[in-house]
Amino acid sequence: MNRSVPPALRPQAVLRVESATWLNAHLVRIVAGGADFSLLSPNNATDKYVKLYFARPDLALTAPYDLKALADVLPAADVPVRRTYTVRWMDPAAQRLAIDFVVHGDDGVAGPWAARARPGDALVVSGPNGSWRPDPTADWYLFAGDEAALPAIAAGLEVLPGHSTGHVFLEVAQASDAVELSAPAGVVVHWVVRGEREAGSTRLLADAVSALDWPAGRVEAFVHGERGAMKALRDVLFTSRGLERSQVSLSGYWAHGRSEGRFQAEKREPIGQILP
Repeated sequence: MNRSVPPALRPQAVLRVESATWLNAHLVRIVAGGADFSLLSPNNATDKYVKLYFARPDLALTAPYDLKALADVLPAADVPVRRTYTVRWMDPAAQRLAIDFVVHGDDGVAGPWAARARPGDALVVSGPNGSWRPDPTADWYLFAGDEAALPAIAAGLEVLPGHSTGHVFLEVAQASDAVELSAPAGVVVHWVVRGEREAGSTRLLADAVSALDWPAGRVEAFVHGERGAMKALRDVLFTSRGLERSQVSLSGYWAHGRSEGRFQAEKREPIGQILP
């Protein structure tokens, strides 16, 4: 992770949307770029994430946003909000990046924005942060996550050595939500379909990983998604399988029934702790 500048103090790059492409019924890829791309911090991590800033269009605020100054003069509900998103890919030479957004109707802030995004729209970004890269000494790899983790898992699969083996478990709403992934031939992708059940309300991922015929050798696990599901997977990996902390990248990207603000606040509370 680039620790030279605290994330809150990093400059905001005002990029412009170049394209919006629907990958399935619930996932849209936004590609954005421009001269401000140079304000983003270099980062060689595979799992890179950025902060995105969203302001109410009717307020006609000008980016980049001075959040502290705006908080002094605007009601709390009118201050631009920040959301954390994985970078699907970055192309420094072309000065552009791609971010995949999960869209569930009008719920949330970022998803609805992405669903309506058009070329020329502003995308305000700071970062990236992140430090994870696949361990080339692992004997095999395990990836598990839901739609929110799909971009990071896809990026991880693309940089695995060609001889790699492993298993990927991805939870989606419907079988039709599966997308094409670029993975070594020895990595098996399992799409776990939850059907009509709410995202974040099941143990499907934990049960699927628990039922895996565990390969021999040292595994590296990349496991990210809804907080409750990650706690269930934590128990499978550390308690049932006895993995060491150094073998596992594990975090919650969101929490069922929680707003983004509440979810972030709970990271400092016992309920929000996934790892000791």
